Order: sequence, then structure tokens, then C-alpha cells
Amino acid sequence: MVLCEAVARVERGQIDADLGGGVIKQRIARPGQGRSKGYRTILLFRRGALAFFVYGFAKSQRANIGCDEEEQFKEAAKQVLTLTGTHLAELLRRGDFVEVKSE
Repeated sequence: MVLCEAVARVERGQIDADLGGGVIKQRIARPGQGRSKGYRTILLFRRGALAFFVYGFAKSQRANIGCDEEEQFKEAAKQVLTLTGTHLAELLRRGDFVEVKSE
């Protein structure tokens, strides 16, 4: 799965753009193409623990996120990356988050 592969690359230190504050921009390939012409995703990330895909866009649709959006993602990271296991389980149960697992 492409999302799991993107997180694995981040865990290996292959980060496309570290925006700071637990926010990573990572490329994902389009089917049959490379990552450079594919999609950009924004992850809230804490090494070895949590990764949340919170936004994605096609490079052909938009060049980048704006400074105001970047700041909003950093604020979200402060909240999301400090969730307890219990709170995260409740958010998953309610459908606020969807868990992606590797096979």
C-alpha cells in the first residue's frame, strides 16, 4: 500500500520535506508513474510511534500548501501527536480517524 510505503520511507529518513513541528510533506506515486509527478501528502509524524495522513493533493492541481496552511498543520500536530492510546482508540471507534495497516 502506498501510504504504508510513504511512512516507511520517512522512518528510514527519506523525508521529502520536513516542515517542522511534526509536519512532513511526502510524495506518493501515481499508479504507473513516479513520485515526482504524483501526489503530495501532509503527515503529522512522530518517529516510531504515530503517522497521520491529514491532507493530500496532486502536484498537477496545486504547487504547494500556503504558509497559513502550514501553520494550521503545525497546530494540529501539537494536538494529534500527544493523543493518548485511549483517546486515539476512541477517535478510531467513532470514525474520526481511519487506521491504515500494512499487510
